Amino acid sequence: MTEIEKIEYAKGFIDKLAQGVNPLDDEPVPEGELLNNVRISRCMFFVSDILRQVIENGGTEKSRKKRTSKPFSLSPEQAARFRFSQKPVSLSEIARGVSALPCDEDMQKLSYYDIIDWLVCQGLIDESVGADGKPLRRPSADGEAAGIRVERRQTPYGDRDYVVYDASAQKLILDNIDAVAAMKYGEDE
Repeated sequence: MTEIEKIEYAKGFIDKLAQGVNPLDDEPVPEGELLNNVRISRCMFFVSDILRQVIENGGTEKSRKKRTSKPFSLSPEQAARFRFSQKPVSLSEIARGVSALPCDEDMQKLSYYDIIDWLVCQGLIDESVGADGKPLRRPSADGEAAGIRVERRQTPYGDRDYVVYDASAQKLILDNIDAVAAMKYGEDE
């Protein structure tokens, strides 16, 4: 039995239940039974309709059009709303701050990974493999000069090193956010 056949079979049961009929023996469900409650019946009709849509669309509830979204971009006015932190922050915090800026809803977001890729490409972050086999990212000499450094922080899991970005490094990233986006979308800068 294919998935669609299973859904059709289940829909048949739901239809009978919605109509107050026992799907096993086709006998009416006695009055006063929970299944004859109007709200329960309405829910069954609702589920039946969803299953109908799934069957008609070959396995999905609704045919979904792929939403085309615009590449990320910020106007100078939007960029001016970015909240710079005077204390060093992680790149994740910077990426969240950029994503929180008021932008077109159809626009793609930039992620931590988009920004880190740009920083590596600019020679501000060096990548290697740590003893645990995971990527290890550290500021290069140029990165340190730009305001990127490693800070030891206490966490519930013990002390850990974090790469943090001071206000000047945050500004450098925001001033070059169009270059980050261009790199993400494969455009020439």
